[in-house]
Amino acid sequence: MADTLVLNADAKPYSILPLSTVAWQESIKYFVLDKVTVLEWYDDWIVRSMDWETRVPAVVMVKKYVRKNSNVRFTKHNVLLRDQFTCQYCNEHLRRCDCTLDHVLPISRGGKTSWTNVVTACGPCNVAKGNNLYPKPERVPFKPTYYDLIKNQEILEHTLRHESWKNYIY
Repeated sequence: MADTLVLNADAKPYSILPLSTVAWQESIKYFVLDKVTVLEWYDDWIVRSMDWETRVPAVVMVKKYVRKNSNVRFTKHNVLLRDQFTCQYCNEHLRRCDCTLDHVLPISRGGKTSWTNVVTACGPCNVAKGNNLYPKPERVPFKPTYYDLIKNQEILEHTLRHESWKNYIY
């Protein structure tokens, strides 16, 4: 379970995709090794050893800036996030478990599995389209930037382990 939000040295989450978090044990280790500054603590969560005790960090910030990889990986989750979990044929907003990926130009007709040829589709639309070239998706598929995905992720809700995380995520 991820209990501590990790921020980069610029006070922004190191990663939104997925949200940069670590287990409480790891956050205490980084604190003891002086690799992070604790910005927020859990008020009601204390851990103890034989000769030491501390509250558990809720939010930490690394002391040395970690350069982010701005290259976006092609994954099912990232395609769904790019398309905001919306079927690109009927415009219906979908739950993750109802999403499928559709090749705009089917593989059997020479289509590739790439950002520019794969879109989110609901099951019925995907089955209806099958191996055909039509219908075309409402929006042309594209390779998103890291920031496109962050913007779309911010639209969706995060599960916040601690109330103070709102101050750093949104």
